[in-house]
Amino acid sequence: MHKVKYAALGAAMVFGAVSAQAQQVDAVRWPVPMAFGSNLVALGDAMPWVAQQIDKASGGRIKFQIFEPGKLVPALAVFDAVSEGKSEAGYTWMGYEVGKVPAAALFGAVPFGMESPEFMAWMYFGGGNEMLRELFKPHNVYPIFCGTIGPEGAGWFRKEINTTDDIKGLKFRAAGYGGDIYKEVGASVTLLPGGELFQALEKGVLDGTEFSLPTVDEQLGFYKVAKYYYMPGWHQPSTNQYLYVNLGAWNKLNTVTQTLIETTCTAAVTIALAKSEALQGKTLEKFEKEGVQVKQVNANLLKAFQAATKKVMAEKAASSPEFKKIYDSQVAFMAQNEKWKSVGYLPRDFK
Repeated sequence: MHKVKYAALGAAMVFGAVSAQAQQVDAVRWPVPMAFGSNLVALGDAMPWVAQQIDKASGGRIKFQIFEPGKLVPALAVFDAVSEGKSEAGYTWMGYEVGKVPAAALFGAVPFGMESPEFMAWMYFGGGNEMLRELFKPHNVYPIFCGTIGPEGAGWFRKEINTTDDIKGLKFRAAGYGGDIYKEVGASVTLLPGGELFQALEKGVLDGTEFSLPTVDEQLGFYKVAKYYYMPGWHQPSTNQYLYVNLGAWNKLNTVTQTLIETTCTAAVTIALAKSEALQGKTLEKFEKEGVQVKQVNANLLKAFQAATKKVMAEKAASSPEFKKIYDSQVAFMAQNEKWKSVGYLPRDFK
């Protein structure tokens, strides 16, 4: 009898502790417009996963309502919506706001920069997070690293690309600094959201495009209208997504709620990367069965892109102290780890 009483008392104490903890979580009801469709593997489905997990972890006190691109705000306007307080939060690739925050795309993707594991290391242990918060604070945005995926494809093309002469005059879609590099090499670059790219390729508005991972590109159907797929994604060795929160809305939350949101986003970084690494091999096999020629950008063309990258990044660093500070930090972190990366892992061409 006493055991039953003690068990009941213990259960009541545990329930009371859980209830008290749940009461500490703020009641949050935020719309979350996204820059990508939630159907896009690892790129767009990470934020819905966050919404589901945080709903469960908070006992239903935190609700994120996911909005597909264009349903609440235009796909490329998530930053503006959050910055201006039109939406408490939004989910996007960091770089579409580069016109207003020139250094922003350094956190989205850097040509010939860090791959996802190294970028994660820099963000969490190399000062990246702190510099990011400092960069966005004047714009009334609290950014939370909330997803990363591996290298993109270098691009889909309607013809073979072997030299810089093949790039000159090419009508090409690219985002962030990769677009600046393609311009430097001679392409005519435009920025379109993912949902418009298939039609643009099909109708010849574009001669080529880059967008994302093979799995995402497959979902968008590029292999049906462009038969040359080049890799590696030198322009985006990693692609990083963020939950943008209006700074005023963020500051109203208590520490428990803030920690729950940030911790769930940290988990999403791992989930997105794991998913992106798990699925690409089968997709490349499918492309080849569909008549796509999967090729590597040759060494000479890579060197041309690399030379153009050095020029473009040097010009941006010279014009923006913020850009220089962040880029220098990334370069220094890569140099610090270069020996480890070169000798600590099996060579990629070792069999």
